[in-house]
Parts: sequence; structure tokens; C-alpha cells
Amino acid sequence: PLSCAFSRPIGAEMSEKTHKKEAVQASNILAGKAVAQQIRTSLGPRGMDKMISSGKKDVTISNDGATILKQLKIDHPIGRALVQLSEAQDVNCGDGTTSVVVLAGALLNACEKLLGRSLHPTQVSDAFGRARDEAVNILQEISIPIDIADRDVLVRNASTSLNSKMVSSSSPLLSDIAVDAVLRIMQTPEDTNVDLKNIHIVKKLGETVDESELVNGLVLSQKASHTAGGPSRVRNAKIGLIQFCISPPKTDMECSVVIKEYSQMDRVLREERQYLLNICKAIKKSGCNVLLVQKSILRDAVSDQALHFLSKLGIMVLKDIDRTEIEFICRSLGCLPIASVDGISPQKLGSADLVEEVPTADGKYVRFTGVRHPGRAVSVLLRGPNRLMLDELDRSLHDAFCVVRSLVKRRFLIPGGGAPEVEVGRRPYAVSQKILGGDGYWFRGFAGG
Repeated sequence: PLSCAFSRPIGAEMSEKTHKKEAVQASNILAGKAVAQQIRTSLGPRGMDKMISSGKKDVTISNDGATILKQLKIDHPIGRALVQLSEAQDVNCGDGTTSVVVLAGALLNACEKLLGRSLHPTQVSDAFGRARDEAVNILQEISIPIDIADRDVLVRNASTSLNSKMVSSSSPLLSDIAVDAVLRIMQTPEDTNVDLKNIHIVKKLGETVDESELVNGLVLSQKASHTAGGPSRVRNAKIGLIQFCISPPKTDMECSVVIKEYSQMDRVLREERQYLLNICKAIKKSGCNVLLVQKSILRDAVSDQALHFLSKLGIMVLKDIDRTEIEFICRSLGCLPIASVDGISPQKLGSADLVEEVPTADGKYVRFTGVRHPGRAVSVLLRGPNRLMLDELDRSLHDAFCVVRSLVKRRFLIPGGGAPEVEVGRRPYAVSQKILGGDGYWFRGFAGG
């Protein structure tokens, strides 16, 4: 009979495949636990800040989990999955970005013990899903309903989220800013959702964190144009927001204008001057004395000659308004965007008691106060002694905004200090003692994770 000298036993092949599968599982779990271990020391009020230096020599100091993980270069797929988990937590809740990664690492550790006893990964995953549903029910049972009209409760919870940050010494001021900002952009007290895009944050270098404030009006980082000596302070302002250019029109790309004589050049200059003057007179006729001009990528939004005419007419000009800011500015000032010269009218203008340019160590900004018909939008001016503090202040205040927004969405609280985690671990463990078979064993694995 023929003999197969090089054939391998079927049992050996299956053993090799099993060993390879277990090695992949162990590698994935190890990668997830390593990521969780990196940020474990930044959790809680005694957590340490991390200093991260990027390739561009930019330095970031923070104990925010999403910020730290975003700066790390992680190649392993499971590690990147935990980074995405932290980012999803940041988008939906704003706070708890470190806790979710540490909790995921603990569950992976529990999975490692269960898989070490030759349990199938699908069974472990299904059992953990059922235990998760049980944990959600437990948290709802121990929750405490709150009244959104009770401002003190909101301030205390916002302050709690700030106590573990670098700016914890200023948490009384920042928690007041966070609560007032979120309450102002709510349409009605019965609203269950808040759009944080209606809160505009402007960061300016100089002064201390305690100089930060919630502005009753609007703050823009653009400065007033003084090319032709325009005003920097206007009372009883009528504010217009235009989306067209006040500069000589250009020909199409494939066209050209040929000028052979000086008289023709003089005629072109006279017509350009008259064209700009007519636009400026139309703006002045509408009653506008503060003009916001949207940024243009095709040509200059406002020419120097137009700035000269507007200055002579006593109109304050702010140019380079970004397209993404148009909706927020209109909502804040109660004005309407104007797309053409023919559309300029007093009905489309906003009103404010005072518009002034304020100098700082980091340049100038423009403040609008006493807005007559404000919408559901607010501006927050952040001050700090350096860029690192300003960036961390921005991230910390965003977390406080998200905490207040979460209370608006689901109006109840649960105890802190690790009490919910202990309860979620204790009760499923007690339930697992009454469940026979593998389900009880998996429940105990979840509770002890």
C-alpha cells in the first residue's frame, strides 16, 4: 500500500488552528488592556495630568481621556476601537471619556479569565449583553429625579465635572457660566435636547481664568478694519450682515479687458469708484452703521477704496466673517443675511446698544452688548495666561456644558464616588447565584470585572 510520508494528523492541524485563534484573542485583549492602563492614572479627582508632545513640537497638558487618546499614535485595531469609544462618549456625553476606557479594560480582563476556561467568545459576549441590560435597569432604579428649574443642582453637578480638571480652582465661576449658557439656549423648560453649537466660545490670551465671562450679546474674534480710519466704537448700532463683495467686479476666467489709452484707464477707474460709492450709499441709506462682511475666496470682500468710503460715512466694518458663523451671528443679533445690494433694507438689520472693539494682549475682539432682539444663542469669552491653559479651559468648559445638557435630556441623578459601580457589581453577582449553568458563571464574570 502507498504511504503518505508528509501528511499530518488531523488532530495536529486542529490544535494549531486553536492555538493561533487563542493567540489572536490574547493579543487583542492585551492591546485593549494596555490602552486602558495608559490613562488609568488620570481618572478621578486625584488623577494626574498627562503632558503629550506631538511631532510638530506642540505640547498638550490634560487629563481628559478623549484628548489624551486622540494625541496617541495607536496602530492596533483594538486600541483604535477604544479611542473611538472614548470619542463617542465625548460626543454623546462630554464627560466620562476616561471612565469608559478603564471600564472596557476591566471587562476585557474578565473576558480573558472566562476565555481561559475554554468558554466560547460568542457565549461570553451574549451573556455580557444581558448583564449590561440588567445594569441599566439597576441604575434607573437607584436614580434620583431632579427639577431642571433647580439651578443649584445643575451648578453642583457642573462643578463636580470640573473638580478633576486643571482649572478646578475656578470651578465656581465656570460652573455658573456653563449652567447659564445652557439654560439660555433652551427654547422652553420642557425641551429635552440642547444644541451646543448655539454657544460660541472665543479664546483670548491675557488676564486670568477668573476674567472669563458669559457675554450678554455677541463676541467676535475679528477686529474692526482701520485701513481708512474707521470707527472702533458705535452706540445705537444698526448691524448689517452682507454676503456680497464691495470691490470692483472681475471678468470671467476666459475674458480680458484691453486698455490702449490713458483716457480709457481713467474711465475704468471712475466707473469703479462710482460703482463702490453707490453700494456704500445704499448701505448708509438703510441706516446701517456696523457692517459685517462675509469672507470671499474669489476676490477681496472689501477693497481699500470701499473702506475709505465707509469710513467717511461713519460705518464700522468687520470683514472676513466665516461662512460657518453666519447662522450663529444672525441668531444672536436678530438680523438676516443680505445677498445683494438690492436686498439691503432696515428690516434685515440687527440692533444693539453698543458695539466696541476691545484690545487684549492677544489682539483685539469686538463685543456686541444690549442686543434688542436676541435669539437663543450666547457667547463665552475665555481668558488665560497662556495657550495651554486656554485650551484646557476650553475642553473643561465643554465637559461642563455636556453635563448640564445630559441633565436636560434625562432629568435624574445617580450617586457618585463609585457607588453605582459597586451596586452594579453586587446585584448581578447576587442574581448569578440563583442562575444555573453557564449563564450564572458569565454573570459572575461581568460582576467581578
